[in-house]
Amino acid sequence: MLPDTFWPLVTRLGEAQILLPTVALLAVWFARRGRCVRLVAMWLVGLCGAIGLTTLSKIAFMGYGWGYAPLDYTGISGHSMFAASVYPMAGIAVLHAVAGPRALDWRWSGLALGCAAAGLVGASRVAVGAHSVFEVLLGLGLGGLVSLAALSAGRLPAVRPALWLPLALAVWLSVTPAHAPPSNTHGLVTRLALQVSGRTAPYTRAELHRDWRQQHAAR
Repeated sequence: MLPDTFWPLVTRLGEAQILLPTVALLAVWFARRGRCVRLVAMWLVGLCGAIGLTTLSKIAFMGYGWGYAPLDYTGISGHSMFAASVYPMAGIAVLHAVAGPRALDWRWSGLALGCAAAGLVGASRVAVGAHSVFEVLLGLGLGGLVSLAALSAGRLPAVRPALWLPLALAVWLSVTPAHAPPSNTHGLVTRLALQVSGRTAPYTRAELHRDWRQQHAAR
């Protein structure tokens, strides 16, 4: 049996306020590896695009009711998208920092570790009732494309071990989920959706399924 706090803590590992500083740290580390500047540029551009698309999907639903009840879709899972955009990159960076020149032979292990972490965050979004499985899969797929595009843009050179990187990430990712203030990104997107659409209240998942049932009952 998992403790009641397990999934709420895991799900915080997908918050923007926790992962954006992680992105900044990893971007600096990758950029200083010489041939990785192109990789960093592609990663950051892809991440910005994924953030924009995820935000638009939420605005489209909350502001205009653009969802799909049969798949329980109300917008792309932002936590899942962030996790799949960041943790595979973090896994590879940590492996390189620990293994040094031998990391190129084990890079798939770091990628697998990062993908597993992203999958765990995605599972937590379903466990805490924040998203449907379909929404999580969309988020993981979108974030996965960001990581894949970045890794395809530049080669990772063999580097000397740098144990400060995994240590810094371990401290940050173990302390912040329990002690960081609650994230307000959902509230910000909600207010933006209302301002753009002119609605007085956001469209909800319950309303989506209610309207879908009523439409089918009227046929």
